[in-house]
Amino acid sequence: MGLSLSHNEFLLMQKYISEQCGILIPEEKAYLIESRLAKLLAESGAKSFAGLYHTLRNQGLNKSLPQKVIDAITTKETRWFRDKTPWYALEDVLLPRYIREIRQAKRPKVRIWSAACATGQEPYSIAMCIDNYINQRGITDIKLSHFEILATDISQAALQTARSGKYDHLSIARGLDDTCRARYLKQEGRVWALDEKLKEAVRFQQFNLRNSYLSLGKFDIVFCRYVMIYFSEAFKQELRRKIISVLNPEGVLFLGSSEIYTKYKEHFELVEYKGGIHYRLKKHQE
Repeated sequence: MGLSLSHNEFLLMQKYISEQCGILIPEEKAYLIESRLAKLLAESGAKSFAGLYHTLRNQGLNKSLPQKVIDAITTKETRWFRDKTPWYALEDVLLPRYIREIRQAKRPKVRIWSAACATGQEPYSIAMCIDNYINQRGITDIKLSHFEILATDISQAALQTARSGKYDHLSIARGLDDTCRARYLKQEGRVWALDEKLKEAVRFQQFNLRNSYLSLGKFDIVFCRYVMIYFSEAFKQELRRKIISVLNPEGVLFLGSSEIYTKYKEHFELVEYKGGIHYRLKKHQE
């Protein structure tokens, strides 16, 4: 029989997880800590969740344990082309503009960041969308390589799957249509392997959204979708400020369709397109 989590132990673990990765687990979901960390509790040799907490605080005892906690606690819910509206905006509004500006030598490339990319479906969807756009229009002077896609996540386990570019049938069925599957994936036994061109188009990097963003450089588009819903209000505000700091003038922020951002007007213009919205950084922002 597994060990139960006391209220005080919940508070200790809640604080630790929030400090490490920004995720704030509400008390009504204390069972997530109990269920997801039960195996690690046994592996660590700790006799209680309080013991696990103290082991985590003393990282010299087990240096790999903090990463295992993050891998266990982070939600890896994702799918291909999640929501329809960001892809309409990318294809119809943003790509024509960026391609025109590349041709006019106003920009050498376009930089796109998929933050909290989980197992990679979002950044690979971005690459598919761009490649499809170029191929369907017979564009020969602009290549997928003109678009630099950075995908980050805090979970090493999720990134390992993303880098492999291999997905099971259930993962493929979540949002990927037959046309894209036939064009960009090949079945290898029980898994589907992504085309090498798509894999090369995305650079994966482990990154904690709590860290400084200076090393990431500037971006023209940031996808940060269904991430902030797990954070405290204070960290949401901090995260938005950090994203603003790495967006180029008139850069674009995509949030999840159900995520509410009411205090955007100081920095952003809200753009509506085909039932969806995205946020365009005002020109005077730096």
